[in-house]
Amino acid sequence: MKLVIGGCAQGKLDYVLGWYPPGSCAVWDGRLPEGGGEPGKITVIDHFHEWASERIRRGGRPEEEIREFVAANPECVIISNEVGSGIVPLDRAEREYRERTGRMLVRLAAQAEEVARVICGIGQRIK
Repeated sequence: MKLVIGGCAQGKLDYVLGWYPPGSCAVWDGRLPEGGGEPGKITVIDHFHEWASERIRRGGRPEEEIREFVAANPECVIISNEVGSGIVPLDRAEREYRERTGRMLVRLAAQAEEVARVICGIGQRIK
């Protein structure tokens, strides 16, 4: 599994797609594919933070769901905005989302074979 993080609109998806031949990736925007994705293609989860937010808001168990997904799809790529930087939200639900998503990203980074941070379309490998 590979993890790519960075700010909003920094070119993370284009950076990831540049790693692979055209047409070799199946991109899932803000959701996890049922059944693991398309056979023969690299599964790319873009906007992981949006999926996490939705699952938390609906009372789901995203920590367990993403752990199970990665175990079943070890070649996947997860792309997420960085969370936790900036002003701490006043809204309790927003704070919970940032806390839980941040902790999921920490766990994903620990198990990832590669972690990159993208700024202005330029990736820097940090693991």
